Amino acid sequence: MAHSAMSGSGTTESDDPLQTAVWRLRSRACWTDAAALLEPADAASALQRASLLVEKCLYTEGGWEEAEDALRTAEALAHTDEERGAAACERGQLAYAATLHSVRDRADEARAALGRAAALIPPGAPGRAVLDFRRGLLAENLARSPQAARAAYRRAHAGATAHSDPLLLSFTWRHLAGLALRDGELAEARHGFAESLRIREELGYLVGTAPALASLADAEAEPEASRLREEARRLFRLLGGVPTWLARQLAPPAPGAATA
Repeated sequence: MAHSAMSGSGTTESDDPLQTAVWRLRSRACWTDAAALLEPADAASALQRASLLVEKCLYTEGGWEEAEDALRTAEALAHTDEERGAAACERGQLAYAATLHSVRDRADEARAALGRAAALIPPGAPGRAVLDFRRGLLAENLARSPQAARAAYRRAHAGATAHSDPLLLSFTWRHLAGLALRDGELAEARHGFAESLRIREELGYLVGTAPALASLADAEAEPEASRLREEARRLFRLLGGVPTWLARQLAPPAPGAATA
């Protein structure tokens, strides 16, 4: 996600108090409250505000109009290539989320926006790692191309490491582990899911901790798998059923259902 947990974004004691407040609200699924703290007076603040509201759409399947409005403001205030590229990256993520959640098929818009971002964000820039990750999401979940997704996630992972972005690393670890699990590489999957969970717990990224617990449970044997899923359910309820898409993964098996 853009504006992830790099130093200066509210995750360390020396950070700006405003960013600390934004991070605490964001990490507890209070995206609208976090966005309300940001005055879109320049490109940076407008982009961060749009990023928060786009993330809300992905996690809650709601708030689409509010995110569109914030994104249009960010696009209008973007003047440099990197700012325009970052706005295009958010445009692509919003279109991806709408397609993923079957709100509207915007897959072509998502690809075009991320392609535009790739032309504007220079290689090696911090925003490039976020862009690579999002291109991996498209490849995995819309194009159904795990090989292309793995390559994009690995580029994002390398970029997140180079720029000390632990939150993005938690996403790349998790998605690379998901591909490993699909390929039957249990040890690799377990390691990646455990790293993702560790980072999110250290950062206090509460809204991302339940998905990390549920993913690790998929790679663990019983009784550890059941313990992890129950902890995920507890956090899921605590946050009011967010992220919404996790409900299907955490649903207990029907009585008498066969299990493998």
